[in-house]
Amino acid sequence: MTTDRMNPALDQSRETGARTVSGYGMLLVALLALVAGAAGISRIDILADALVVSWMLVASFVFLFVLAGFYLLQPNQGVVITLFGDYRGTDRKAGLRWTWPWMIKKKVSLRANNIISERIKVNDLRGNPIEMAAQVVWRVTDTAQALFDVDDYKAFVNVQIEAAVRTIGSRYPYDDFEHQEVTLRGNHEQVGSELRAELIARLTVAGITVDECGFTHLAYAQEIAGAMLRRQQAQAVVAARQTLVEGAVGMVEMALDQLSAKNVVELDDERRAAMVSNLMVVLCGERDTQPVVNAGSLYQ
Repeated sequence: MTTDRMNPALDQSRETGARTVSGYGMLLVALLALVAGAAGISRIDILADALVVSWMLVASFVFLFVLAGFYLLQPNQGVVITLFGDYRGTDRKAGLRWTWPWMIKKKVSLRANNIISERIKVNDLRGNPIEMAAQVVWRVTDTAQALFDVDDYKAFVNVQIEAAVRTIGSRYPYDDFEHQEVTLRGNHEQVGSELRAELIARLTVAGITVDECGFTHLAYAQEIAGAMLRRQQAQAVVAARQTLVEGAVGMVEMALDQLSAKNVVELDDERRAAMVSNLMVVLCGERDTQPVVNAGSLYQ
């Protein structure tokens, strides 16, 4: 075995143009053969029988020969033409087309296909089980590769979509509560772009490209969804409390500074600490506070 044969990249098929002709010209030939056959029938009593029969046989053969070579192509369709298993090219010209009747013709759609994958369970970067599903818009760009380099290119697309989703899902964490990492939930555009690049790399061997893709479903698996929900709620409560305390401290500091600056009241360290405690309870408490009016001395 030579080195060239051992390189799989050199064995890939490449699409080439087929040598076909417009069907309208051949349609005229078929009509002329039909007219010639009809004329032969009308002269059956004038000319010799052998001549008329030969005439009709030739006209019939030409008509059937031309008729067998017709095929129709709609926009964004291609016909792959083979001869005894040998690839002879692809015709992409829409309309009525004609080629030799002994050529084998197989139509391939060049239109965009939209597919939504099934939900699959994947372990993210931290090992958490998550459920993922993707929507992919793909189309055939090389008909020769699609038919000859893979067994079933549509099934091949489905398998590679699942493999790509698993690869991307295990590359990033589902979520990052500290917002310091790229995550599946928080960076849709970046992760979607990487998924598209991964799919294009996997589907190139089949002559297929991906125009658009993204995740249609992304969630924790059921067995950990409850625990992760409680964790998210706890993180949200902690973040809210932190913001509340920071605001309360600022308000208490502002109140004490203004009381001192305007000489409203003079407080020693003990009373100052008590006021700070009372203000923090009022500002950070979850329930409405009930005021207590001190009608006597401040120090009673």
